[in-house]
Amino acid sequence: MKAVRLAFSWLSVLPVRGPEAIDREVAGRAIASAPLVGLVLGLAAAASMRVFDAAGTSSALGGVLVVGGLALLTRGMHLDGLADTADGLGCYGPPERAREVMKSGGVGAFGAAALVFAIGVQALSFAALADAHRWWAIAVAVTVGRVAVVWACRGAAAAPGTGFGALVAGTQGRAAPVAWAVFAVAAAYFAAPDPFWLGPVAVVLALVVTRVVVRHCVRRFEGLGGDVLGAAVEIAVAVTAAVLSSRP
Repeated sequence: MKAVRLAFSWLSVLPVRGPEAIDREVAGRAIASAPLVGLVLGLAAAASMRVFDAAGTSSALGGVLVVGGLALLTRGMHLDGLADTADGLGCYGPPERAREVMKSGGVGAFGAAALVFAIGVQALSFAALADAHRWWAIAVAVTVGRVAVVWACRGAAAAPGTGFGALVAGTQGRAAPVAWAVFAVAAAYFAAPDPFWLGPVAVVLALVVTRVVVRHCVRRFEGLGGDVLGAAVEIAVAVTAAVLSSRP
């Protein structure tokens, strides 16, 4: 329960207090609990989308409002991480310079483009899922974003100068990532029962894409940091929602 409380205090604005003393063992268990936070946020997003639908709000506007609500519930830190990561990847120069750009606090052209793209894909995908009354699919997409975090913290060293990265990088073995991936695939099956393969494909594709992006970032930045984890969340949510909302 200490790790679960820490996960909620880290990854949401919910009034949950984490433990005062945090070491890598507790941090690792908190990361392994991240999909639980994703499930709660996902259910809230799906419920909100359903309320907007019942109120007669256009699906596109509802999608934008839900994405904005998720940003509020997570302090906007995942979107901030996505923007910083995009700016770092778009920076010329050695890894030290890229990390400086990520820590600058501003949003450059690459970061702004990444934000517009991610928010747009998520909002429009949620709208399409709402039009089809596939509420569970919205919850699954948000949850998969946090499953991607568990995978990102497997087998990666922390980038120099990253406090959060030093706590969580390399803390995951094989059991938790695989277990959560299996759970997500099974949940996605019910999110898109026709055709039967669409849900599992959405989850696997999202995890593969984020894994590739994270590995590239680790090479580029010489390790894993919190911004890359935020980027993994937003990318995984966008990919999962986009595939689930498609009509093969």
